[in-house]
Amino acid sequence: MKRKLVLENGKEFFGDGFGSKEEKIAEIVFNTSMVGYQEILSDPSYCDQFVVMTYPLIGNYGLTDDDYESKSVYMSGFIVHEYNDSPSNFRYTRTLGDVMEENHAVGISGVDTREIVRIIRDNGSMKAMICDADKPLEVCLEELKAYKYPTNQVEKVTSKRIWYSRTRNPLYNVVTVDCGCKLNIIRKLNEFGCNVVVVPYNTTKEEILRFHPDGLFLSNGPGDPENVVPVINLVKELKGKLPILGICLGHQMIGLAYGAHTYKMKFGHRGANHPVKDLETGKIEITSQNHSYAINKDSLANTGLKLTHINILDNEAEGMVDKANYVMSVQYHPESAAGPEDSEYLFTRFTNMMKEWKKKCQKEMI
Repeated sequence: MKRKLVLENGKEFFGDGFGSKEEKIAEIVFNTSMVGYQEILSDPSYCDQFVVMTYPLIGNYGLTDDDYESKSVYMSGFIVHEYNDSPSNFRYTRTLGDVMEENHAVGISGVDTREIVRIIRDNGSMKAMICDADKPLEVCLEELKAYKYPTNQVEKVTSKRIWYSRTRNPLYNVVTVDCGCKLNIIRKLNEFGCNVVVVPYNTTKEEILRFHPDGLFLSNGPGDPENVVPVINLVKELKGKLPILGICLGHQMIGLAYGAHTYKMKFGHRGANHPVKDLETGKIEITSQNHSYAINKDSLANTGLKLTHINILDNEAEGMVDKANYVMSVQYHPESAAGPEDSEYLFTRFTNMMKEWKKKCQKEMI
């Protein structure tokens, strides 16, 4: 099945289709990870995006039942150099193409992903279309020009009902606000002794406090953080009343709640090898990242938030803390299932924060 990728700037790339045969328009971004295409496919943060994989061979180890990061697929499609539909992996249960077709995600292979990534790097993320190869270019460009980026991605990907993930001998109860939460975050919280209650993004302060949590977790998710007003307001209402940890989109929403500003990056950070410096310890971590938006670190002045981590490559704000109100956040993914594990200590910091908070509350009751 011959298909083509059309970029907003008029460039065309012809290749072979896989996955769904539908025609789609989405924002095009790239990811530099060498493994983890299943985690990328099932990460809700890629909602309404085409992902160009810089690693040339995709699909070669198939998909397994245990490695999904969510219960659905929200990304629009994959753009790869070589697609392999005959996996070699004793764990695999499905092929990538089959799962993509089932979940309406389109794919194109046989294109020059190096050139596509250079275009995105030099010109920034842009609109793109994957369609049949014989569709006239002028029609494609008209449709791309008329396309408007959606603003309701968190509403699309959030849990529709409250659900629970429990662990043996729990030490803490954590409410997770699901803006597109990756399942491995929940697994890590369980691993660090937390019973987890997962709630939709628009859950109220009163509903959350009804669970008597020891901490609040704000998840990753897709889109512009300024659009997620219910969670920004929730942080304003609960800061100082509960320990709070935010990751990725959660980090950005905490910044906005404190009065800092966010901006859309030229092409974002997506990959498993981003170096980040912990300003408290001086140590360098290799991190997994996936985001289009970032905190303007100059806007942190007089907000009550202190910068704790920076990106070594571009000096971007990667972590913040308000010790007085037991709030902390990071831009990257310390729970990454298919990436580095340098940052798992952040879950220990969060549980220590909840431990201190519980002691403080007990002293005030005496």
